[in-house]
Amino acid sequence: MTQQKPAFTEKQISQIMIAVGIVVNLSGINVTIMEPDGALYAGIAKHMVQAHNYMDLWADGMEWLDKPHFPFWMMALSYRVLGFTTVAYKLPALLYWGMGVVYTYFFAKGLYNEKVARWSVCVLLTAQHLLLSNNDVRAEPYLMGLIIGSVYHFYRSLSLRVFSWHLLLGALFAACAVMTKGPFALVPVGAAIGGHLLFTRNFKQVFSLRWVIAFLLVGVFITPELYALYTQFDMHPEKQVFGQHGVSGLRFFFWDSQFGRFMNTGPIKGNGDPTFFLHTLLWAFLPWSVLLYAALVVYFQRFRGQVEYFNVCGALATFLMFSLSRFQLPHYLNIIFPFFAILTAQYVLTLGTLKFYRVTQYVIIGIVAVALVGICVLYRPPFSFGWALVGAVILVGYFALRRLLTADVRALIFFRTMLASFAVNIFMNGVLYPDIMQYQSGSTAARYANAQLAGQPVGCVRRTSYSFEYYLKAPLVRYAGYDAVPAGAVLFLAPQQVDTLASFGHKVDTLRSFAHFYVTKLDGPFMNFDTRKAVLGERLLVRVL
Repeated sequence: MTQQKPAFTEKQISQIMIAVGIVVNLSGINVTIMEPDGALYAGIAKHMVQAHNYMDLWADGMEWLDKPHFPFWMMALSYRVLGFTTVAYKLPALLYWGMGVVYTYFFAKGLYNEKVARWSVCVLLTAQHLLLSNNDVRAEPYLMGLIIGSVYHFYRSLSLRVFSWHLLLGALFAACAVMTKGPFALVPVGAAIGGHLLFTRNFKQVFSLRWVIAFLLVGVFITPELYALYTQFDMHPEKQVFGQHGVSGLRFFFWDSQFGRFMNTGPIKGNGDPTFFLHTLLWAFLPWSVLLYAALVVYFQRFRGQVEYFNVCGALATFLMFSLSRFQLPHYLNIIFPFFAILTAQYVLTLGTLKFYRVTQYVIIGIVAVALVGICVLYRPPFSFGWALVGAVILVGYFALRRLLTADVRALIFFRTMLASFAVNIFMNGVLYPDIMQYQSGSTAARYANAQLAGQPVGCVRRTSYSFEYYLKAPLVRYAGYDAVPAGAVLFLAPQQVDTLASFGHKVDTLRSFAHFYVTKLDGPFMNFDTRKAVLGERLLVRVL
């Protein structure tokens, strides 16, 4: 009796998983933009379009010097086409993230083979912090795509003449990365290429004229950023920034925003811990983090015989730089996840014995399942038949994989791990976060004002919620003080500001009260349905009488 051919091959299943993974990563595209950073960036680009000024950055009614311009230019272009919507803000970042996924595939395929490339993409699509960041969008999706794209093109240029279109594209992507995060964005690119050439003793390539050309091209391509900074700040020493006059935008770009943060001497300071990213990576790269650490141990045990050094050099040099910095945030790691994904996939596919792999991943899958049930019980999100059906399909798929992959235990465990990640993030983007976002008072109040106040201007005293400013479809009036607020004005305020208004002789009529919580800082009392009301704050939409 001949053995029946399986309905799907491993390759076909991986392609289906990649398609599903892309959908899951995009599932948060219409979830309300979160404060503070996402809504802040959205508002900066909105001001660009409204003011028809694409060179100057403004936030909170003041000139803003922090991040470079490239992401804001991309957002502004999207706004011109799609309007000031949630999707318009997130779409450009997600396109660059998608570019990063594509380049991860081609890079892994060039270094190893097509199967490693597919599995690398599968790992990347299910890395937890990338999924979170594709909902709470900041600059990292742009950076991930630009950095791995630059590395890939520089890698391809090594086998070509000194100047090639690969070198040109590598320099262009590197320059766009610099215009997204500053000169330190070149570290993973330079470390990946330079580290590989040094460890393979290819010194002729190290000192090739192509890198001089690449450096000059990067310098040319970043001139729009330098021009924008010079005209907004360096040409106007009378402007007050960071509480002082004569602040140079160019100096901030090249030094204070980079080395200043690294050494904690700039105007924006942090409190770094050298071990921060070691333990952050354990959850940020779930469900693959334990395998990643194992892959690095095995990699260095066989260091001399490795096929390539691009990924380990690009990842670990950047990881070390972040760890030594005094300014640390979890999403910084996202830009090196393509390197980690390739290292992890190659390790899994070359494992001889599968015991460690099997135990590790099934323990993680078990923890994920328990955590998912625990969140549902604790938070008590609204029931959705549609999302319950999606969960049931994932559960059926989990058990159906055994029949499809009876002879391939490695692939069975791998794809089951992916399904666990899908379950968590479909729940988060489809059920949990849409419900949580009702407690972001700024966006909730803006939508109420849009519906009930018919375009009437709404005011604030000095500063307001970033999400309120972005989602409000009416003029926002900023009053310099409480004594400047006229009768009849509608204001969005905290309760204590209403008390201050009263001290200036103003009476108010409360139009609506909104529950308030900082949704990017979720904690136990908030997540617990029974204690949530006790930790909620309040914001008010009032009319001054």
